[in-house]
Amino acid sequence: MKHRLAVLACALTVTATTAVTAVSASAATRPDPEPRVVAHLDLSRGQTPENIALTPDGTAVVTFAAARQVAIIDPEGATRILATLPAPADGGVHTPVLGFPLTSGIVRAHDGTLYFLYATGTSDLTGLWRMRPGGTPHRITALPADSLPNGLALDEHHGRLYMADSALGEIYTVRTSGGPATTWSAAPELASTGFIGVNGLKLHQGALWASNLDQGTLVRIPFGPDGRPGHAQVRATGLQGIDDFAFTGRGDQILAAIDGPNKVVRVEQDGSSSTVLTGADGLQNPTSIAVRRGTAYIPSAAYQTATHPNLMVLPGVGPMGNSGHAPHDHGGR
Repeated sequence: MKHRLAVLACALTVTATTAVTAVSASAATRPDPEPRVVAHLDLSRGQTPENIALTPDGTAVVTFAAARQVAIIDPEGATRILATLPAPADGGVHTPVLGFPLTSGIVRAHDGTLYFLYATGTSDLTGLWRMRPGGTPHRITALPADSLPNGLALDEHHGRLYMADSALGEIYTVRTSGGPATTWSAAPELASTGFIGVNGLKLHQGALWASNLDQGTLVRIPFGPDGRPGHAQVRATGLQGIDDFAFTGRGDQILAAIDGPNKVVRVEQDGSSSTVLTGADGLQNPTSIAVRRGTAYIPSAAYQTATHPNLMVLPGVGPMGNSGHAPHDHGGR
């Protein structure tokens, strides 16, 4: 496990930390009230939270990237494993970019069904998986063995899912019932420059938004009248190391997890950004963000710091009425 984390930490250091260095807490735009860590996780057991979805009561459902697991973390910080995915026969050594199996993006439907992504470098396991409440996980969509499925977005209103391929620089789409995926967009703005390209995905007010870790950008791709992608628009730059992100509920304002540089930034509608949290607040390489009722939930995987992965909450980031399932989060097309 330490070797696997070291491989990822090295890559993050080369591609992200050299581009953007972490700033001191005094330079951060300090929110009020203060952030707090609600769950301390176990690095030795591969509890490196990669992505997050929320239940109505504020329970976090997370993927543990290095452990091939889906878990829940309740509001008191207790952790319970829901599922462990099968290991590839070769150990995942051919997983693109990383060389180990990666459990990545996760979303939750209103009925509690979970959809999540798994990359193994093998054709028998890589793809989109589904787990219904009380059930067991199974793959419903196969993706190419040389893909690295990462961010995931659910348009529940139209019964579709969107999947980011960080290795091949594409966004796929598929029905929530499963079946073959098709390429929705392969715009140049999604491509990597050597490590990880398109990463996080979010649906917001008639568009699919994406982050690009290598290019350090946030990209907005509007939906056409037939659901096809419009022209990709770069909405923010200078965010090298950006992982996943979330809308705060204040228009197009975004909170973004900047992994290697170990900070969370607020991105305004005009593309300007300011630091909100740093390692001094307890961050350990944040990977993703979810917002519900004005509170941000921020998992840290400790890929580079290699110490104290955790789940942090930050109140006061958006309107208290923001439930995390606002109508615009289902595509609006």
